[in-house]
Amino acid sequence: MASQFAPIRQICIVGGGSAGWMTAAALSDALGPRVDITLIESEMIGTVGVGEATIPPIRYFNQRLGIDEATFIRETAGSFKLGIEFVDWRRLGHSYFHPFGQHGAEFDQVPFYHYWMRESLAGRIDGPIDDFSMAWAMSKAGKFAPPLPDRRQIQSTYDYAYHFDATLYARFLRGYAEQRGVTRVEGKVVGVTLDSESGAIASVTLEDGRAFEAELFIDCSGFRGLLIEDALKAGYDNWQHWLPCDRAVAVPSARGETISPYTRSTAKAAGWQWRIPLQHRTGNGYVHCTEYVSEDEATETLVSSIVGELLAEPRTLRFVTGKRRAFWAKNCVAIGLSAGFMEPLESTSLHLIQYGILRLLALFPDSEMSPLLAEEYNRQTAAEYERIRDFLILHYKATERDDSELWRYCAAMDIPDSLQYKIDHFRNYGMLVSDERELFNNPSWIAVYLGQGIEPRRAPAIAKLREEVPVADRFAAISKAMQDAVAQMPAHADFLAQHCKSPHA
Repeated sequence: MASQFAPIRQICIVGGGSAGWMTAAALSDALGPRVDITLIESEMIGTVGVGEATIPPIRYFNQRLGIDEATFIRETAGSFKLGIEFVDWRRLGHSYFHPFGQHGAEFDQVPFYHYWMRESLAGRIDGPIDDFSMAWAMSKAGKFAPPLPDRRQIQSTYDYAYHFDATLYARFLRGYAEQRGVTRVEGKVVGVTLDSESGAIASVTLEDGRAFEAELFIDCSGFRGLLIEDALKAGYDNWQHWLPCDRAVAVPSARGETISPYTRSTAKAAGWQWRIPLQHRTGNGYVHCTEYVSEDEATETLVSSIVGELLAEPRTLRFVTGKRRAFWAKNCVAIGLSAGFMEPLESTSLHLIQYGILRLLALFPDSEMSPLLAEEYNRQTAAEYERIRDFLILHYKATERDDSELWRYCAAMDIPDSLQYKIDHFRNYGMLVSDERELFNNPSWIAVYLGQGIEPRRAPAIAKLREEVPVADRFAAISKAMQDAVAQMPAHADFLAQHCKSPHA
């Protein structure tokens, strides 16, 4: 018996930028020409577009779309990213590295970090676990080369992501989507009509009076949530009591002499400052809490710390960290900032867009628009936001700083039970407990736990039972292999110039 529920034929995306054009590109690629996709955006409405630092899953998004990496880097003035250096987070004068990839190399049934903890607690290792990160060794030396697929090689133990110009990325994806039939409409949405019976969105109306109907609407309208919030009243969970920063002042500056293959995050008295190196400029920003610093002071702090000519006037972005209570309501799915905001400390903004899109494709509805699909989408997405939230809170909570009101507040604040449970396991036994769907896996948690000063009282018990393993010799061999591998790699800037130099540079 044939199904009475027909496939969806019309999709309307409201809003452009990275969220809108990533959605348009992925849907047009996956759904093919039988679905009409319209994207409405206004050149009068600016996008956040301050420059993006990403995490490794963005590579798989581009690969899924068949995008050539070198072409992508050239078109977005991009560079490579091996991780994030955190400066002054634990205490003033201290720094650590969150690498993409593992620490050390496995040489026994017991994980490398178990042995490292055993040796460190016994006083047989003097330096940080960063010393065994291939990504950090490359970053310190300003080197880059793609990892090797051979798992026997030390060059297989790291991963990478990108820095790129978000405005150029949106432009690049617009060309990709339009080649696959997506129709772009210039205009500002000023009205939303709801169906009188179902309460679903029937159409959106532009300032010039044109109306656009669709079966499925994607809200990429940014913080405002024009469809999901203004029209459908989804609600919002405010997480500022855990992540108190509510503003970011951003400004680009002239590119430095070197292009570092990592992002730098420097803790300040009332927040933290980012530095994102691109081929044609450097992105800078100060994420801060207005309860502890004025806009003028924040701008002055940022500008005074930048080396190099400013390329634009500083501008301020206002946000409330948190998430929608429903990401999918009726026939509308919120993607990007309209879905929620996780401050950019761990570069998760584009990841949340990416997985919002992939989750939509996995649960793609037909004309019935089953509420069961929406329920599952909302359940999975809420869990992902909460897992990322806990990882971000860890950076603020685990601090020894008491030199300013913000850090005293963060050190004393209550945290979610889900995060406290993880901290307790690591602090007592050196154990990493996590949901198997965690975006940030064991090496990430190890880096931040240890970097922020949460050290285990004892090493995992199994490491103490394997005294016969020649750990010191293996550690020395790993260090030597890392040094030799880095010495043979090209400088990051040289790799970019040879393989993917941007015309924007």
